[in-house]
Amino acid sequence: MAFYTEEQIKAARSIDLLTYLQTYEPTELIHVRGDTYCTREHDSLKISNGKWMWWSRGFGGTSALDYLVKVKGMQFTDAMKILIDNSEDFQNVTPKICSKDNRNAERKLLLPEKSETNREVIKYLTGRGIDRDLIDACIHRGVLFESLPYHNCVFVGFDEHGIAKYASYRSTNELRLMGEAAGSDKRYSFRTNADGRNLHVFESAIDLLSYMTVIHEQTGRWIADPMISLGGVYAPGSDKTICKLPVALENMLQNHPEVETISLHLDNDFAGRSATENISLQLRCNYKTIDEPPPVGKDYNDYLMALCQQGRSRKMGAARYDCPR
Repeated sequence: MAFYTEEQIKAARSIDLLTYLQTYEPTELIHVRGDTYCTREHDSLKISNGKWMWWSRGFGGTSALDYLVKVKGMQFTDAMKILIDNSEDFQNVTPKICSKDNRNAERKLLLPEKSETNREVIKYLTGRGIDRDLIDACIHRGVLFESLPYHNCVFVGFDEHGIAKYASYRSTNELRLMGEAAGSDKRYSFRTNADGRNLHVFESAIDLLSYMTVIHEQTGRWIADPMISLGGVYAPGSDKTICKLPVALENMLQNHPEVETISLHLDNDFAGRSATENISLQLRCNYKTIDEPPPVGKDYNDYLMALCQQGRSRKMGAARYDCPR
């Protein structure tokens, strides 16, 4: 585990959130008024006078370090590595005013170091029921790798030019930590098979891979339709106003006008059901939307694991469902 001195920790805590976002995630900044900003992902997270407050969650902080740990869910040492290793980038940053339409500003994706092997990732994902051939294919394509020093699963998203723009991580141990790499652009979250008329939408990369595994076992074929993960969804606030369309989905539809049908495979919880209703309401005039949540469990990995435990899929009759033991 990395060790940081008191001086390094003090230096990291001196980096305010506004400077960090201007440097690495400028498209996340929205100018509200005066010297007050919010983030595109969390409009109730306000930044002002060197401090930030996430009003909908009831907590705040004074530094980028607090933000990376409390909001992005990073481990302390991972957040420290980002801030200390790139400390020169935060010097002499000229303040910028970012409007709601500023979606083309460059952001710098900071990918973690790759492990020489993917042993822990393969062990973890096959343990979640996901097909080994599918895992190997993702590793070969560079959309999945094992990171150092914690051996997390890292799921990578690329833009239209094949440049990595997004990465989410999930621990392979019992801690169940998850989050996004600094500088991630949610417009390019984890996806497969970009072209096609029938788009499938999931909350997470693991749910997407779980669905692919289920369909393969049921049909003997790999689904060729385009699929994207949203990197999570959020339930509407107490006022029940319509939430904005997830940026990953919005970007996908803008770049792929051939899409006609959207199958929503979101979770069986309040946030997932609310997001499904919200997305369907916003897109119903231009697309056919289908609500296809997992038949069993909270998400599609729960469903896949239930099938593994049964040893067979209900839709396959007596056909054996081959899952890792």
